[in-house]
Amino acid sequence: MAMLQPPPPEMTVGRQGHYAGVVSRLVAFGVDIGALWGLYTLGIYAVSLAIQLIGGKSVALSRHQIAGLITLVVWSFVYFAYQWALSGKTIGMALLGLQVVQANGDPIRVRQAITRTLVLPLSVAFLGLGLLMALVQKERRALHDLIAGTAVVYAWDARAARLRWLAQKDPVAPSTRAAIAPPLSGPT
Repeated sequence: MAMLQPPPPEMTVGRQGHYAGVVSRLVAFGVDIGALWGLYTLGIYAVSLAIQLIGGKSVALSRHQIAGLITLVVWSFVYFAYQWALSGKTIGMALLGLQVVQANGDPIRVRQAITRTLVLPLSVAFLGLGLLMALVQKERRALHDLIAGTAVVYAWDARAARLRWLAQKDPVAPSTRAAIAPPLSGPT
């Protein structure tokens, strides 16, 4: 039976804090667009069903396109701004191990989350030229990052990964286990 080995440090902590790559950011953004659209569709369906059950009227979004568009814009703003202000991560970013921080590495502030959300459409507009800035910037910051004073970094949960490996029941002696993955001291 093969003994469980912890993942190499470069997989758990090697990239943490480094500027996130463009591909990782685009994949996370794609996941976010899918989640945003799915939650929007589910919400519209739930409201439509509630109106039909309570009022007995059928509501079709195709007859209320302006209201639907306004709702989508407001929902998009809330989706991004709230998550960035709360934790610096959206659903897609959390899945890919990314986090928005201030340019100096401190946690993002609410004002920066709102600014970043409001400026994000400018990065996408004009054939995505604002996003392409991340390809030429040393810190891989797009237009909305530069204006909001933010950066996107890798933020893998390295401590949790190491603790999961410490919790594994394996035949490795405690002294050997300590040499493989030394215990963490204090919060990191």
